[in-house]
Amino acid sequence: MTAFSIAGHALQLLPSGAVFHVASGSLLVADAHVGKDTSFRKLGVPVPGLASAGTLQRISADLHQTQAQRLVFLGDFLHAARSVDAGLLAMLQAWRASHAKIAMQLIRGNHDIAAGDPPASLNIEVLNEPYNLHASGQLMPLALCHHPQTVVGHYALAGHWHPCTTVHGRGKQRLRLACFWFGETATNPLGVLPAYGEFTGKHPIDRRAGDSVFAVAQHAVLPLPAVPQ
Repeated sequence: MTAFSIAGHALQLLPSGAVFHVASGSLLVADAHVGKDTSFRKLGVPVPGLASAGTLQRISADLHQTQAQRLVFLGDFLHAARSVDAGLLAMLQAWRASHAKIAMQLIRGNHDIAAGDPPASLNIEVLNEPYNLHASGQLMPLALCHHPQTVVGHYALAGHWHPCTTVHGRGKQRLRLACFWFGETATNPLGVLPAYGEFTGKHPIDRRAGDSVFAVAQHAVLPLPAVPQ
């Protein structure tokens, strides 16, 4: 985990793409897109069938590592209504039962609206954005969202954009990596988490002076040099 502080909030950035909010004991996960592999196979697209299981296993590992008391999905937990067949539902119910003591919440995203709320058996509280994450003694309260947006008086954390950046090596070597992208508190109080799901796309960001960007490379979170003023 990589320690990072924004707007007075101590965060831990995980190589999985999750964020652990220390003061509230909350693990934040954006764009899990559980069931996307199932949905694509039903549409005749030959994609691997273990992506959703892998995503849930990584969440379990993050919960264990951080000892989080709460899990908050920043939108797009389920990919589509067609994703939720008997097999996926059984997998989700077994996974939820293994974390029965963890409170879980979902900030509705665009895919959640289309897919419908998670089945009641999963015991996931569903909320509309923005959601105020209460933590005392902070410079600014956090607003948890799916869609990146400005929330007056808050620092917003969101998903939806699936941010990535290009890292340059020697010569012409380049590698596109998912990334955490945090705007400066005073001028752009918005942070965007990488997509957590194993079967998701990536979209390049336009870095600005004052931004803090951390690339995700396998088992590491790498801070990138700041853009010159």
